Parts: sequence; C-alpha cells; structure tokens
Amino acid sequence: MAYYINRVLPVAFDVVIARTKEALKTEGFGVLTEINVQETLRAKIGVDFPKYVILGACNPALAHEALQLENKVGTMLPCNVVVRDAGGGQTEVAAIDPVASMQAIDNPALKRAAEVVRAKLEKVVAQV
Repeated sequence: MAYYINRVLPVAFDVVIARTKEALKTEGFGVLTEINVQETLRAKIGVDFPKYVILGACNPALAHEALQLENKVGTMLPCNVVVRDAGGGQTEVAAIDPVASMQAIDNPALKRAAEVVRAKLEKVVAQV
C-alpha cells in the first residue's frame, strides 16, 4: 500500500501552492503549519535543495473525531501535504494516506475515520 496520494502537474510551483491551499479549504482543512524545506536546509546546513514545502493540514471536526477514538493519535496529526519542484517544469503535490499511516493502530473505528479523511485528501489532490 502506498503511503501517499499524489499528482504531478505541468504547472508552476507557486501556482500549485495556491491551488493546494484552496483545495484544502474547499474540503474543510486549514493549514496549521507551512514549512519551507528549501529555505530551512539552506539556513541550517547550507544545502541547496529544490523547492519543497510541507503544509500541515487539519480538518478540525475530523481531527476531533480521531482524538476521541484514540487519544494518542495526535502524534500522527496534522495531515502533511507536500508541494515540490519535480524538475522539468513539473510540480508534484502529495498528501499522506491516512489509512496507511493508521495501520499501526489497532482500532477499526479509527480506520473508518481515516477512510473519510483519505477520500477528502484524494479530492484535494485531484482539484489541484
């Protein structure tokens, strides 16, 4: 099982960032964190790295449901969505597959909740 849902587009990086944020909003997610990996690696260890941003996305109602089902699931939140320069004028958007990540937890109700989140993230990736 793949641990992510992705799509590669012949679209500029900044456009994909904006589209991804809008698609997340449409599906009820907010962006709690935005990590610019390229800038961080350059500043911290002097490494050149392609454009790469991690968006920490959260759907409050679904996060609340998951936390009620499994109080330590917060260690696996928020849902990370990556936008990266794939080279050659291509940009990739990839989201965690919450069903894959929740396999570590033996809780059938949590798996069903993760399936709802996965369906929303699949829509996000498709909308970008």
